[in-house]
Parts: sequence; C-alpha cells; structure tokens
Amino acid sequence: MRVFDTHCHLNDEKFDGEREEAYERMLQADVKRCVCVGTDIDTSALCISIARAHEGVYAAAGVHPHEAAEAPENYLDRIRSMLDDEKTVALGEIGLDYYYDFSPREVQKRVMDEQIDLAVALDVPAIFHIRDAHGDMLDDFRKRKKLPQGIIHCFSGSVETAREYVKMGFYISFAGPLTFKKAPHLWAAAKETPLDRLLVETDSPYLAPEPVRGRRNEPANVVWTLKKLAEIRELPEEEMARITWENACRLYRLPIE
Repeated sequence: MRVFDTHCHLNDEKFDGEREEAYERMLQADVKRCVCVGTDIDTSALCISIARAHEGVYAAAGVHPHEAAEAPENYLDRIRSMLDDEKTVALGEIGLDYYYDFSPREVQKRVMDEQIDLAVALDVPAIFHIRDAHGDMLDDFRKRKKLPQGIIHCFSGSVETAREYVKMGFYISFAGPLTFKKAPHLWAAAKETPLDRLLVETDSPYLAPEPVRGRRNEPANVVWTLKKLAEIRELPEEEMARITWENACRLYRLPIE
C-alpha cells in the first residue's frame, strides 16, 4: 500500500531535532510521498531544501493569508523562481482566512489574486487555505475566466460547498478533523465528493487525527484519515490508498509508479 500526504509542514519548528525520525516513521507507515507546503518566502525555501534532501518529499511555495500583509514587494518573482525547482510541485498555500484575520481582508484578497494569476500563467496547481471565507472564495472563482488546477486543502465546508468546488475542477482534501467524533458535515462531504477528486493530508504538525489527537501531528498519521475515508466510502483501505495516490500524482504531475 502507498499513501500520499498531500499537505504537511515538515519545515515547522515543531519538527526541529526530530525531522529525520518523522521522515522515517512516514516511510514505515507506507506514506511514500508528501508535499511540504510553505506559508511565506522563507518557509517555502526551507520546504524546497527539505524536499531536495528526501526522496518522496516535494515542496509547494506561496504566501499564506496570515502572512499576506508581510509579503515583500518582489514576492511574486521569488515564488516564480522557486516554482522552477524540480522538487516544487505547486503554488501554495494561498487563500483567505477570516477566522483569524491576521492580515486585512483586502490585502488577503489582493495577494491571493496575484498568486492565482501566477498559477494560471505558469500552469501549475495551487493549494488553497480557506477558513470562514468560502462565500468570498467562490465569488472570486466565479469571476475568473480561467482557474488553476488545485486543492481545497483541509476541507471544512458543507456538502453544497464541496459540490461547487468540484464543479470548478478542484480536488477536495480531508485532514485529521474527518476522524473526529463530531464531524458529520465532513463525513457527508467525503461521502459525496467524487472518488476522482478525493485527497488525504495531515496539515502536520497541526490537526492530529484520532486516536493521536492532542499530540503533534506528522505525515505518518495520514493513514488514520485514509482509514476513516475508506470507512465512509465503504471501500477497502488499500483501494482508497490507490485512489488518493493516483489523484495526488495526477494533480501534482508526478509519475504514479
């Protein structure tokens, strides 16, 4: 069985001093690939360095809505350069976060729109972070003549919202919250999302799934989310692993084998 963690943050300081051990546990858990996702210029560069040093680890480069207000003037040129690296497979994470509002909303929107334009121009997939902002995100997408391929990462919305994203061609990625005991809206969304649009992730070191909830999360734990997704879709775990592996490889343009 091969499992693909489509979104993690091995660059996070919570892995300092134990990054190699987390990588080894990942492989031992049959998680053969993961994407380390940046949130600003510095973390994106670190993700690329980690990816270069580890087989099966890839990187994404972008500016998160939390960091939008601090984006340097030349941030787009720097992201463009990082996307040229052979281990960088996506632009992200980008999007809108109205829960924390660490950056002014108009700044979040401008920086997100600029990065979407770059993803479209370069024809690379984008990873979207959306929290308490699905309405504005969908409105933004509807106004565009062309959208990049991409992932709605750590999906948190309703069945109806998932349906709209799928219509627009996006993949829906589920993280640890899918395994929580009080997540019927996520179970419903996972039940209805077409099989060819499903992905799994950890968003580690955050959002550890049951039964390791409350601990620091890591890529190896994506198997618990996969197990829950297989249960919801009434499929063997091995089959769900194959489906989500092939979906991730197709999106990130990596060889399936």
